[in-house]
Amino acid sequence: MRDMTLDDVTAVSVLEQKLFPIDAWPLQMFLNELAQPDTRRYLVAESADGIVGYAGLMCIEPIADVQTIAVVPDYEGRGIGSTLLTALIDEARRRYAADLLLEVRADNPRAQRLYLRFGFEQIHVRPRYYRDGVDALIMRLQLTGDEETREGGQR
Repeated sequence: MRDMTLDDVTAVSVLEQKLFPIDAWPLQMFLNELAQPDTRRYLVAESADGIVGYAGLMCIEPIADVQTIAVVPDYEGRGIGSTLLTALIDEARRRYAADLLLEVRADNPRAQRLYLRFGFEQIHVRPRYYRDGVDALIMRLQLTGDEETREGGQR
């Protein structure tokens, strides 16, 4: 795993279109995000096949948001999503965030289980949030106080 660079944006954008065909970010969105390192951090996970996962965080103290997290389906179940999420949680703590928020599709139970394992709790539903009418579940991980996450262990 490493920081995403401008050289990665085209490959990440291609993956984004494949993984999220309904709500994919345009390439320019990734460029805009990388241009804001004071409040953003983006990561990629690689294998011999190239980029197989990516994730991004926005942090404007005291709140951090998981902007995106994705793993190529052939690489799911190998701990890549957990590794990326752990890095985002660590970065949010490093930036003194009190809470880490995210939106997840109501029809994505695999991602929901990942977030629950890390101690996220559902706090709200945004009806018809996605372009195809699917609700978004708003989840929160409180970062202040106890420095432990269920999946990630002691920090």
